[in-house]
Amino acid sequence: MFGLSPFSLILIAIIAIMLFGSDLPEVARKFGSRYREFRRSINDVQQQFREIQRETSDALKVDTSDDHRRAELDDEEEDEPQAPRFTPPS
Repeated sequence: MFGLSPFSLILIAIIAIMLFGSDLPEVARKFGSRYREFRRSINDVQQQFREIQRETSDALKVDTSDDHRRAELDDEEEDEPQAPRFTPPS
C-alpha cells in the first residue's frame, strides 16, 4: 500500500497515536472529509475540462471521410517503387 512496508505503516500508526492520542478519531474524520472535498473539486474541474474539450472538438469537427477514402484508395493503387537495375560496366 503506497509502497510502504508493514513495518513503516506500524511505525506511522504509533507516531500518530503518540501525537494525537485520544483526538486521533476526530483528526482522521476531519482528514477524510477534507480529502473527499478535495477529490470532489478535482472531479468537478476534470468534468468541466472534458465538457470544454468536447465542445471544442464538436466545433472543429470537419467531415473528412471522403478524404480518408481517397487516401486509402491512392495507397492501394500505388505500385511498389522500382529502382533501376544495376548493370556492371563492361
